[in-house]
Amino acid sequence: MTTTEREQQVLDRIERARRRRAKVREERITLSHGAGGKSTHTLIEAVFLDAFRNPLLEPLEDAASLTIGDARLALTTDSYVVSPLFFPGGNIGDLAINGTVNDLAVSGARPLYLTAGFILEEGFHVEDLLKIVDSMKTAAAAAGVQIVTGDTKVVQRGKADGVYVNTAGVGVLIRTGLGVATVKPGDAVLVSGPIGDHGVTIMLARGELDIDADLASDTAPVHDLVAGLLAAVPGVRAMRDATRGGVATILNEIAKAAEVAVVVDEQAVPVREEVRGASELLGIDPLYVACEARIVVVVDGAQASDALAALRAHPLGADAAVIGRIADDPPGIVLLNTTFGGTRIVDLLVGDPLPRIC
Repeated sequence: MTTTEREQQVLDRIERARRRRAKVREERITLSHGAGGKSTHTLIEAVFLDAFRNPLLEPLEDAASLTIGDARLALTTDSYVVSPLFFPGGNIGDLAINGTVNDLAVSGARPLYLTAGFILEEGFHVEDLLKIVDSMKTAAAAAGVQIVTGDTKVVQRGKADGVYVNTAGVGVLIRTGLGVATVKPGDAVLVSGPIGDHGVTIMLARGELDIDADLASDTAPVHDLVAGLLAAVPGVRAMRDATRGGVATILNEIAKAAEVAVVVDEQAVPVREEVRGASELLGIDPLYVACEARIVVVVDGAQASDALAALRAHPLGADAAVIGRIADDPPGIVLLNTTFGGTRIVDLLVGDPLPRIC
């Protein structure tokens, strides 16, 4: 059997596995179900999407696109359980604001209003709560959004981990028609900056590893970065913020939704040396490590240079790079051209080596 025949057998096996009806085989929920990888996707498709299926939900974008009268709105929701609550570069409060703002922004919307729900554990220090709320106030002001409603619950000591935050966000769509299913062969794939900063920062902040690195979370609102990109580049097809599961998960979602191949050049992917070094010591690939202010963008290939210039014109996109392209074969697969000259498949992880990073 030739190498090409063996490769085709592997691709066929992957395709058959992906086309099986999603089914949760575990009897109980595990941490991997919330990690953004295969287990998360299976849980969403087999439980939630199967129960709630409708045309607005089925695209599974970062926000739903709604039409109410003449208004075109985007609606998103998220929950934050990051551990530790305070980390270099931020805390659970500004993370919650920025994460929700970013989900709206990459959906083509101008963020306007947010909700904030708090689940507090009995015994949690009021001083720490005040710090979290103050950071949310500052982050909301920086993003130009208002927190307009909310909720508070308190559970018994030991029934939570200090505080969990839930948010929802509403924005006005300034660009419609975006989505990973619209991606086409010939398009270019860009990332707005170095990847993996947030995930590695959180892992090191837990103090479980004797590793020193001068790193901070990249948490920040990307609405201005996105607005500049959309104004300059009419050929933007799709945008996603690379949080849980990192860039690799986003690329797999693109490949699956559009039934295309995503071909990435490993050398082109921007990674800080501190992140690369820590990832090697942890035995993880930076492509799977979460970011909090990095977006993956797919644009018409002819407009790749314009998109790169638009991203680099904003401080958050100063180190943006074109990292790959969209091909037509093999469909549904992400291929990585490695620094060693070979090619390998970048598949979804079952779980995540860095749980509770957001």
